Amino acid sequence: MGAVEVLDLSRRFDRVEAVTGVSFDIDRGRVLGFIGANGAGKTTTMRIMATLDVPSSGSVRICGFDALNDPAEVRRRVGFMPDSYGAYRHVTVWEYLDCYARAYRFRGAERRRRVDEVIAFTELQEIAGREMNTLSKGMAQRLCLGRALLHDPDVLVLDEPAAGLDPKARIEFKRLVRLLARDGRTLFISSHILSELEEMCDALLFIDRGRVVHHGSAASLKRGSDRDGAIVSIVVAAAPERLKEWALLAPGLEVLDARKDGLRVRFDSAEPAALAEHLRVLVQSGIPVVEFRREERRLEDAFVDVLNRRGGDGDGPGREGA
Repeated sequence: MGAVEVLDLSRRFDRVEAVTGVSFDIDRGRVLGFIGANGAGKTTTMRIMATLDVPSSGSVRICGFDALNDPAEVRRRVGFMPDSYGAYRHVTVWEYLDCYARAYRFRGAERRRRVDEVIAFTELQEIAGREMNTLSKGMAQRLCLGRALLHDPDVLVLDEPAAGLDPKARIEFKRLVRLLARDGRTLFISSHILSELEEMCDALLFIDRGRVVHHGSAASLKRGSDRDGAIVSIVVAAAPERLKEWALLAPGLEVLDARKDGLRVRFDSAEPAALAEHLRVLVQSGIPVVEFRREERRLEDAFVDVLNRRGGDGDGPGREGA
């Protein structure tokens, strides 16, 4: 049983279908990145997971509890970090967290201990006495994360947590995410910053117009569909003309670009065994290969390609194994 199980989730608002048949699961201790354009259905999905909205059909289960039938149990296990939250004047960082700890029914010494633990984890000790409406964006995001952690949840649902952060704050946030995952927490993170998600997440979930269009690793997405073959950069130590002669005669191969020290080629088959065989033949032919590397697209380009391909052929949502 996964920590998060979403099955055939749909949500309608009058005539608008915000989410349609979304299904995915996340194992304990894993980080899943959630990507989509504005209006794609991300926030609606996350609000349903956090029991702030209810589905029109389908189900969400968190640690085995149904979000619709057992919302109180789900809330005990989910920490939700929204994309924005209110900042109060004359309320310090410590007082803000203490207020929410009281709401979670922590009492006395246990409440103070829990607030101090969260402040230490999010590295807010030096500003614990500062008024929260004076914080920088990075500090405010860490405070919001701290609030989501107060009741020690198993699952964290984070909506655009890295938006607006400077490079240093992003690095600090990514480190906190990996620490939480290493501790066994399950994280579901929405973001428009694809490169950030690639570094933080074990897998990616793309949504477009309320439907899942990709679920799998960043590497599989950047490589593209195996139906398109594999683009490989080949670099040689000497005699690039011999490499070109070999490539022009080799079956199942197309020369894309000639370089002074090698070639870019497309192989019909992207199977690892087939690529390994091409490399073996190259080496046995006496061609001094120093690099044989399958190229990957940028994640942003791969995302746009997925959306264009779906819009162009009219197919429904696709799913690849994580």
